[in-house]
Amino acid sequence: MYWGKIIGTLAGLATLKPWFAVLGLFLGHQFDRGFADRFRRFEKEGADIGRVSVDFVRALFQTIGHLSKVDGRVSEDEIRAARMVMHRLGLSPANVRHAIGWFDEGKQPGFPLLQTVREARRGSARSAAKRTMFVRLLLEVVLAKEALKKEERALIWTVCNELDIGRVEFAQLEAMIRAQRGFRRSPAGDADAARVRDAYAALGMSPEASNDEIKTAYRRLMNRNHPDKISGSNPDAVVLAEAQRRTREVRSAYEMLKARRSIR
Repeated sequence: MYWGKIIGTLAGLATLKPWFAVLGLFLGHQFDRGFADRFRRFEKEGADIGRVSVDFVRALFQTIGHLSKVDGRVSEDEIRAARMVMHRLGLSPANVRHAIGWFDEGKQPGFPLLQTVREARRGSARSAAKRTMFVRLLLEVVLAKEALKKEERALIWTVCNELDIGRVEFAQLEAMIRAQRGFRRSPAGDADAARVRDAYAALGMSPEASNDEIKTAYRRLMNRNHPDKISGSNPDAVVLAEAQRRTREVRSAYEMLKARRSIR
């Protein structure tokens, strides 16, 4: 994590004063330290993301819907990002339908944003991690489009303020998500996306499938292809080798999707 040091140093050099460059380097280093700590926390967040309440999910998608509609229209990128959040939360098909309904509620004129966020805060009063997760998932959707308008950023800051998310923490969250978006658009990100697509194909699933559907497909394929399951029919060496290859492929695909989608 070094972007803070680069930006801080360049900003200091722009003043043509060496001490400001040193100060910029120091401040950038402090930002990068906090950024790295938050990244490690997010890596461990998967264990908690599947344990959110219905009230949390309702408030989250109502707020997402409201912020997505602030500029007058909901973009396809925002809809795709909202779908990905549903998958990451491990929502069942029935709960996905509820989340879509809550998203639509948030889009309606006169939606009580402050009341909704304050209720979410009361529901997670003892968990700063849950409040941070709320803002992070919200940002993953609203930052899906290219740029934010002033009124959108003002409303996001209102949400952060209600949830006790400070400006430094908000900047770290935004930087994290934008860095992830940059990675996905890079050659390495393209290769990573191809591996994810291959994983879905290996299980015969699409990205729109629920976590339960993916687990069911994995178990069915393992039951059908595992060498132990076909050993009773005395298969020849070619058939057995193919069963072993297919079992490795299915297991590897599931492990990748399990990590990406926080499947429990």
